[in-house]
Amino acid sequence: MFAKIFFSIGVLLAIALLVLLIMQIKNDKEVSRIWRELEEVPTENSFTEDMVAELPAPVQRYFLHSIAPGTPLASSVSLEMSGSFRTAQDKPWVPMRAKEIISASQGFVWKATIGRGLFQMRGADYYIKGSGRMRFSLWGLLPLVNAHSPDIVRSSIGRLAGELIWLPSALLPQRGVSWKAIDENTIQASLKINDEPVTLTLTIDPANGKLLKLSLPRWGDHTEDGSYTYIPFGGEYQEEHTFGGFTIPSLMGAGWWFGTDRYSEFFCATIEQAEFREI
Repeated sequence: MFAKIFFSIGVLLAIALLVLLIMQIKNDKEVSRIWRELEEVPTENSFTEDMVAELPAPVQRYFLHSIAPGTPLASSVSLEMSGSFRTAQDKPWVPMRAKEIISASQGFVWKATIGRGLFQMRGADYYIKGSGRMRFSLWGLLPLVNAHSPDIVRSSIGRLAGELIWLPSALLPQRGVSWKAIDENTIQASLKINDEPVTLTLTIDPANGKLLKLSLPRWGDHTEDGSYTYIPFGGEYQEEHTFGGFTIPSLMGAGWWFGTDRYSEFFCATIEQAEFREI
């Protein structure tokens, strides 16, 4: 009798494991489909100084530092990164590795493995054409997070806008971005993503235009009562690297309530590879 019970339990566990595996395969296929959709076909367009000649001098310095003249303009970038991540200020840092694709016109996919051993999570965070979702599973099988809502979409738009610093060509005025200079080391970009207005404030080195900090109001729930509102979000950039004519931040940390005494850094990353696809 006990043998039959154990056999039945074993069968049920096997079925449950098979169902979880099928769900994970389905989720992976969905993320792969979105990734392919964000890859765009290259054509022949290159950056020239004339493209930024009418912008304020500090903004010109930023672009001329970020994009070498003659560099084919890119509409998407694929990144490989490593670093650490934590879910709250009182939680421990855990290792993170990720791949990401960012498209100037459509969105992003961030595929990550976070943690190690028994506490390793695998999943993706993405936004495409007005739809955003976070989906992570323990060991890639047991669902932990599957968030999809208008609030997630709005927050994802802020993330996409902030990460365009890894795709400087997406911030050119020819892409519909408006620029102004606050002073010699502070510049602002105004843009819209799916009719959502976003203002990016960049702190640059006044001598050469190197990006030092970025901040923006981002929709989030990191409030005392967990309600959603616009929260100062941003990061600092300690190092940079040049990939294919684009000089982008390569060592950074970011978090909510940036620039305030409530600042909580939760994300640190090193960009190891960047591959640009032309417009």
